[in-house]
Amino acid sequence: MKQVLPETAAVSIHPSAIVDPQAQIGPGTTIGPWCHIGPDVSIGEGVRLHANVIVDGHTRLADGVEVYPFVTIGLAPQDLKYAGEPTRCDIGARTVIRENVTIHRGTAQGHGLTKVGAHCLIMANAHVAHDCTIGDGVIIVNNVVMGGHVEIGDGARIMGAAALHQFVRIGRGALVGGVCGVESDVIPYGSVLGNRARLVGLHWIWLRRQGVDPSEIHAMRRAFRILYPRQGGGEGVLDARLTEVKRDFAEVARVQEIVAFMEAPSRRGLVRGARPSSNVLESEGA
Repeated sequence: MKQVLPETAAVSIHPSAIVDPQAQIGPGTTIGPWCHIGPDVSIGEGVRLHANVIVDGHTRLADGVEVYPFVTIGLAPQDLKYAGEPTRCDIGARTVIRENVTIHRGTAQGHGLTKVGAHCLIMANAHVAHDCTIGDGVIIVNNVVMGGHVEIGDGARIMGAAALHQFVRIGRGALVGGVCGVESDVIPYGSVLGNRARLVGLHWIWLRRQGVDPSEIHAMRRAFRILYPRQGGGEGVLDARLTEVKRDFAEVARVQEIVAFMEAPSRRGLVRGARPSSNVLESEGA
């Protein structure tokens, strides 16, 4: 349950912090030593900035966000085309951002917005680039880096030191393994591993923890084996498999979600399945 703070709840600002008088600071917020808050920043209720945090640009921190030392949020993007346009950055409620994370605002050529959802955990040294969109409940582990315009669906897990190419889409509930280079899109609930990401199965553990009915999980397993048979197949064959799965699993919402994701326009294409000889095919994931 969300904690409702009285409108008179005190704002605590350390004497060493620099807070522009035009910035909007919500009740119950704590701004620790050596923080710097720019004029176009909006901070909600009960936010805590521990120390040495920089928040600049047209940036909004929603209620209950917690930011650890040496984080920068809303600074200019690392894009040579950026010419100072008033683009934005938005951090969702009760998201936790750990040490040394960098989150850059959007670009005029992109969405004009970098967005992190609610209840996310972004661990130390991660980088969220311009125009990225991260859903709710996402966990991004230490040292993850991403290019611009990456999209990550709700509940996804990105393990340590993974690298996400610009314009890549990561579907809802997907798992990206540690030290994994992701150059193409990962289907919803997919699990990818390897130096260059290869699809090894679905994220079964996450599905079980979400309380998905076993009968639906079995249906998803059957659909996955049709879409990604061990012997592989060409592009035209994939179209036929998509048609088959769409028809035979019409009543399974998560299977239809996977099909819709695979059929949607993509700048990067889809991650390939693991080779038949791989001993990690249909891994349980983490």
